[in-house]
Amino acid sequence: MLIMSNTGSKTGTNAIGNGAVNTNVGVVTANINDDTQEIDLLDLLSEYLAHIPLLAISFIAGALIAGLFTMFCISPKYTATAKLYMVSASSGAAVDLTDLNIGTSLSKDYEVLMQIRPLYEDVIEELGLPYTYNQLLSMVSVSTVSDTRVVSVTTTSTDPDEARDISNSIADLAVTYLPKLMETNAPNIAERAIRPERKSSPSLVKNTVIGAILFLMIALAVITVFYLLDDTLTTAEDVEKEFGIIPLTSIPEGDVKEISDEAEAKIMENKKKKRRAKNADNTKSRKKNR
Repeated sequence: MLIMSNTGSKTGTNAIGNGAVNTNVGVVTANINDDTQEIDLLDLLSEYLAHIPLLAISFIAGALIAGLFTMFCISPKYTATAKLYMVSASSGAAVDLTDLNIGTSLSKDYEVLMQIRPLYEDVIEELGLPYTYNQLLSMVSVSTVSDTRVVSVTTTSTDPDEARDISNSIADLAVTYLPKLMETNAPNIAERAIRPERKSSPSLVKNTVIGAILFLMIALAVITVFYLLDDTLTTAEDVEKEFGIIPLTSIPEGDVKEISDEAEAKIMENKKKKRRAKNADNTKSRKKNR
């Protein structure tokens, strides 16, 4: 569309400088080095709506890619947990308050000492594992259950039987290892690890949702970037916003001759209709006069 403008006229909007705020509803103004750029939020929203098919395809593609990647490219992992109780009575006597306090204060010590190299190397040798100390250490998590004297030994592995055996082996060796190191009574095994029936990770639903949202956000970002980079003036309002001048007239795009022919044809058709209507009125008048 070709737009002709009156350079002597200005729009009624005020120029926005540094620190100024545009109060127009749905318009965001960004000032960068005294260069003012307005973003019409409603216009941007309409741009999103115009690309609904693209957004839908991106959402579905992201879900499919993430789901397939999770199912076929990520090995499932299983988690097994054994638990130790950190309180034993002194010299076989009944448990008293002193034993409870000692158990509480030593829980963190047990937590650290249950990850020492000699203990883990014995586990590797006992089970015939193909791991180094550091590899096994990365598979095992030792933690104290909050507000208790219970220490959990959790192993994560791609083999559910291996996860169970490692947790139980660490718990068994800790019962004999730790009293020698700390010169205290042995902890009790409160719960042995069992073979996990379900995988602990990855989550197919979670990864699918994350993939769908990620691809949707990427599509929205691409649309937004193209919207901001598009400086084409397509309407009289665009000229008014960009240059602050009021357009006098506009010439439509396309084949002007074809448009003129269509307009002329419509004019001729209207004339014919008026002529037929006038002839009909004259005929009615003659009949009445007779």
